[in-house]
Amino acid sequence: MNERAQRLLKTLIERYIADGQPVGSKTLSMLSGMELSSASIRNILADLEGMGLIASPHTSAGRVPTAKGYRLFVDHLLTIQPLEELAMRELESSLQPDSPQRIAQAASTLLSDLTHFAGVVVTPQRSDVAFRQIEFLRLSERRILMILVTLDGDVQNHLLTTERDYSPSELIEAGNFISQHYAGQGLSAIASLVASELRELQGNITELMTAAVRFGQNSLGSPSDAVVIAGGMNLLNVRDLSEDLSRLRELFATFERKTELLKLLNQGQDAQGVNIFIGEESGVMTLDECSVVTAPYRINGLVVGTLGVVGPTRMAYERVIPIVDITARLVSSALSY
Repeated sequence: MNERAQRLLKTLIERYIADGQPVGSKTLSMLSGMELSSASIRNILADLEGMGLIASPHTSAGRVPTAKGYRLFVDHLLTIQPLEELAMRELESSLQPDSPQRIAQAASTLLSDLTHFAGVVVTPQRSDVAFRQIEFLRLSERRILMILVTLDGDVQNHLLTTERDYSPSELIEAGNFISQHYAGQGLSAIASLVASELRELQGNITELMTAAVRFGQNSLGSPSDAVVIAGGMNLLNVRDLSEDLSRLRELFATFERKTELLKLLNQGQDAQGVNIFIGEESGVMTLDECSVVTAPYRINGLVVGTLGVVGPTRMAYERVIPIVDITARLVSSALSY
């Protein structure tokens, strides 16, 4: 695609995001700043349409971007806008060190308030896969990172809140004991096996083992506790989505179940920064008219969850992307204090 076509596509998408109306050649001629005739612009638009980047609604002579067009725009043509100072102050003041659950709730609410879409946060992940090794790392008083190395070599990080503080030597001793005696099993699976043995163990191992087993027992429940969603009702005010109430009901049902959303958001844990799913890229049928912008967050550099925004494909990506990125950084900082 030559520079003229890129410039016209960028202008068209930015205009469509701004007002939601199909964009015609005359409007593009005025906005693009290029000295091109209407005929030349129509020829370029025909080429862009042939590439599947834009489409012509039946009721209008103008064009609208497709999901493929948005993807090219986001990957190559987008100009990211710095976050407004007021929004930055609101994020910084609201995402202070606290419990993971309260931080997740605050982050999802802020994402929703700042974007006027749905804010979603996957809390630090829980899993009951069989482990080969377990380690405990002290983050702060009564906050411990439990590191599981699975049988296939995968590393999972889970946050534990304990009743007292532990020294590094106590954490090493407990990790070594659990790895030696219970490797090859899942945390919830060993609950019944260790119940009778806990009384015979040293105090520090008993308490940490109890906390780990309790965590494992909770790991097989509903994903409702794993995904925090705020502002779903904001999507009722999004014209692109609210015009089809049956699809909107299906979208809310997806929010209610959370299973598909959790699976999608977990894909973002492997991303180095912001990850964007546009339309059908999500693999979730009810999100075909939506974009999901996600970013992983960390505890002391280790990825433990994902957060993001669910909104229409016609969103102001240049503003939503930095909001999600900065929120992930501030959540990481709050959890790593």
